[in-house]
Amino acid sequence: MDAPAIVVGAGPAGLMLAGELRLAGVDVIVVERLEKPTGESRGLGFTSRTMEVFDQRGLLPRFGEIETSNQGHFGGIPVDFGVLEGAHQAAKTIPQSTTESVLEDWARELGADIRRGNELVSFQDEENEVSVTVRSPDGEQTLRTGWLVGCDGGRSTVRKAAGFDFPGTAATMEMFLADLRGVDLEPRMIGESLPGGMVMVGQLPGGVTRIIVCERDRPPQRRSESPPFAEVADAWKRLTGIDISHAEPVWVSAFGDATRQVTEYRRGRVLLSGDAAHIHLPAGGQGMNASIQDSVNLGWKLGAVIGGTAPLELLDTYHDERHAVGRRLLMNTQAQGLLFLSGPEMQPLRDVFSELVQYDEVSRYFAAMVSGLDIRYDIGNGSHPLLGLRMPRLELTRNGSRTSSTELLHRGRGILLDLTDNSVLRNRASGWADRIDVVTATSDELSDDSPLASTTAILIRPDGYVAWAAPGSHHDLPTALDRWFGPAR
Repeated sequence: MDAPAIVVGAGPAGLMLAGELRLAGVDVIVVERLEKPTGESRGLGFTSRTMEVFDQRGLLPRFGEIETSNQGHFGGIPVDFGVLEGAHQAAKTIPQSTTESVLEDWARELGADIRRGNELVSFQDEENEVSVTVRSPDGEQTLRTGWLVGCDGGRSTVRKAAGFDFPGTAATMEMFLADLRGVDLEPRMIGESLPGGMVMVGQLPGGVTRIIVCERDRPPQRRSESPPFAEVADAWKRLTGIDISHAEPVWVSAFGDATRQVTEYRRGRVLLSGDAAHIHLPAGGQGMNASIQDSVNLGWKLGAVIGGTAPLELLDTYHDERHAVGRRLLMNTQAQGLLFLSGPEMQPLRDVFSELVQYDEVSRYFAAMVSGLDIRYDIGNGSHPLLGLRMPRLELTRNGSRTSSTELLHRGRGILLDLTDNSVLRNRASGWADRIDVVTATSDELSDDSPLASTTAILIRPDGYVAWAAPGSHHDLPTALDRWFGPAR
């Protein structure tokens, strides 16, 4: 076998998955058709939850100075994300190309074998392994692997070849995206609705201006290549009356509002992550973020199955958890599209939404939805308020030194946090010492109104979600450990 896992695609989902698999001790090959990154950036910035994910892996410093903001929107209606207490602010101006570069360096440092200029030709799921035919500059070769993961985007070759069902709706409109130099436009960071459509303007590093333009009544085109900039400039002028034809285009692309999701995230030994599993209108910049979080959910689970510490059934939770998240993502992006891209007939509903978001509870609802902070996995019954939710950063003192729940997750292992120096608890978890870190620490942050008030111990999965807590979980600790980390040894 050439590697226990082969990942197809070196975008954010594939590179994140490669890093997560290496943290789990699994050798992984990433095959990528392109010989070098394009430098193009559909995605821009990170949501609050992705900021947390990168922080949990110690990756945030690699991005340098990050410009953040609490200002967001839902379907073009401004929303104050500052109502999300204790959360990272969202990153606003980091191009996807930078994100990919950081993730590729991280994955390579961890030992991932990333093979650029290697294109997937075909594969065969042979029950006990997958044979993968790859074309490289040296010709075709067949690689053998235990698991194949398609992270190869919305037009996924893996998805099509494996026969995944991909139901949904086709695009009804087309939008242009262009990065420009030599143009001075008024910023429209959350977009502006105009009589004929919508335009958006944002400033990127290096004096680049990003525009998005959508003409409401122009049907989508079947394109085999990027649209000419003249077409974009003409659309911009029809909507705004402003001539930008003198600008220098850095990058031009077109996209639509097609909405589709596979019915299953795994078929046999083939799995999907990111845009290969779901496509949607890129409203609120959620696509890349959801893709990264797909891979963080999958990586430790696939690693545990490959490593033999967890049963195959653990992979069922990848589909169960992330398919539900993807379904909700499609729902909210469709709703945003209707609000933002429809004509004047939608204005009364926009006005109602604008009134509703003045209430903190409503703003918190929409901000958490778009940020990915409202995700709650089905962990099991219990009264603890954090069960199934992501673990918020908790400052800790351990052996006289300062640390945090976030720093404890850097190695991608499960954490049993003992907050009362309970030797009985630690002894009950001893059979899982090869898979989780048992940490005895104290915190001075457990105020009466904290969701962790009166908590004596908490089990955190490698992806940062709370799997068990005391008091407040109906399952006892060994049951929870067995479910998420396999049988004790």
